[in-house]
Amino acid sequence: MKLLHLADLHLGKRVNEFSMLKEQEHILEQVVTLACTKGVDGVLVAGDVFDKTVPSVEAVSLLDDFLTKLAGHHIPVYLISGNHDSVQRLSFGAHLLEKSGVYVAGEYAGEVQKMCVEDAYGPVDIYLLPFIKPAQVRAVWKEEAQKIETYQEAVSFVLQKIQIKPEHRNILVAHQFVAGASVCDSEERSVGGIDQIDVSCFEGFDYVALGHLHGPQQVGRSTVRYAGTLLKYSFSEIQHHKSITLVELGKKGEVEVQTFPVSPLHEMRQLRGSYEEITKRSNYENTDTADYMRIILTDEEDIFDAVGKLRAIYPNLMRLEYDNARTGNSQMMQAVPAVQEKGPVELAAEFFRMQNNKPMEEEQKAYLERLIGQVWEEKI
Repeated sequence: MKLLHLADLHLGKRVNEFSMLKEQEHILEQVVTLACTKGVDGVLVAGDVFDKTVPSVEAVSLLDDFLTKLAGHHIPVYLISGNHDSVQRLSFGAHLLEKSGVYVAGEYAGEVQKMCVEDAYGPVDIYLLPFIKPAQVRAVWKEEAQKIETYQEAVSFVLQKIQIKPEHRNILVAHQFVAGASVCDSEERSVGGIDQIDVSCFEGFDYVALGHLHGPQQVGRSTVRYAGTLLKYSFSEIQHHKSITLVELGKKGEVEVQTFPVSPLHEMRQLRGSYEEITKRSNYENTDTADYMRIILTDEEDIFDAVGKLRAIYPNLMRLEYDNARTGNSQMMQAVPAVQEKGPVELAAEFFRMQNNKPMEEEQKAYLERLIGQVWEEKI
């Protein structure tokens, strides 16, 4: 059985105020082509279908076109909601869509949706688990789940409710943050990593199709995988090799994963140097100047109307920055990752020490950690 694994489409996304709709349409055409060429038996979409809870008309139309094309080729789609999606909007017409082979799991309501399919090697059970938070699990299971506070506890509790048949091949489609995975700037991360879960939650599944993180990667084992985004959505993703993931199931225990590179309309690149170097014809005439660009100028003085002048060469200039002795950007750019690696409690403790000339007490730290956890859990 062959399945495409996609995630984090973020339809309707804007990057530095540039609309990605044309790029997304172009990439989804490649997905449909690959699905037909490889003769896949289904497409798994692991959440964050839209970039906003209230997607634009154009974004909804693009999803409609994508699903219609796959349905026209009789390719089933198994789709879940992510933290960026509105479960109500994504689930609209779900029962009607099932008649066309599009299965949508928008909201967890106490039961993980299960689809049963077969091939020459026997049954394959596909479980669709939308993005969940501890509060949702407590609301559904009442007294039984009132002690659940962490994402780890919530996901473990929900998955333990599934009656997996170990003799079947079992696939889970989920949208969560697995501890140990690599992150980048374009992702929505929790403070202190309180939304992280351990890969051990997924024991018993032959393949776990994950969404949430934008870099394609395996976590723990080769069959627990983030597909990553199909496009680069921040300059922290410049080194990513975006691809479409193809999963092929043989008999029980045999899973092969392949990736196929995608070709965007415009690449995302970064240039660094003086204004004279970057605008020198010999340095850009053999490059694709229509790429999405981040340019870092090293000139000591600001260039008058630098954005306008540079866009005459690079029309899709997204960001312009200066890095020189005056701005001190070099030190700032090195300091940002160090700050991002620290949790909110650690940062608050440092600030408390600076303001009060004494360390924060353990009781204060514990209270702050509980408070931050409650705020994040209630965040929409």
